[in-house]
Amino acid sequence: MHFWDEHKTITRYYEIKVSGVCEKYQLRQLEYDILMFIYNNPAYNTAADIVRIRKSTKSHVSTSLKVLEDRGFIDRRIDKDNKKHVTIHLLQLANEVIEDGIWAQKEFAQDMFEGLSEEEIKVFMSVFQKVYDNAERMISNEKNS
Repeated sequence: MHFWDEHKTITRYYEIKVSGVCEKYQLRQLEYDILMFIYNNPAYNTAADIVRIRKSTKSHVSTSLKVLEDRGFIDRRIDKDNKKHVTIHLLQLANEVIEDGIWAQKEFAQDMFEGLSEEEIKVFMSVFQKVYDNAERMISNEKNS
């Protein structure tokens, strides 16, 4: 098998690892992912940020944000100076989901790096970042062509 097929196994294991959190709080995967994204990346707190960085579709993000808002996990705030700028904020009700999510993410990372030295993990992270940067550049080049 090639990396291009095998990376899906890693993603699938992550989904399995967090499925208990999703089930416990009756969340779809994207709803969970958005909560954790906002928690882990507080500077990226708009729907446009989520779409751009997570490579999700606008419609799926919009639908998920509506569900999260209706359930009291997030609040959307309109900028008083720019009515088109809406930021997303986690509410207290999301804290328990976040705590369980952090635990699941830590377990996932431990499982994935089992048997690797700190040096191997650093090399992996560096190489992966370079591959990611290459992919980002190629996507940008395709959009600008």
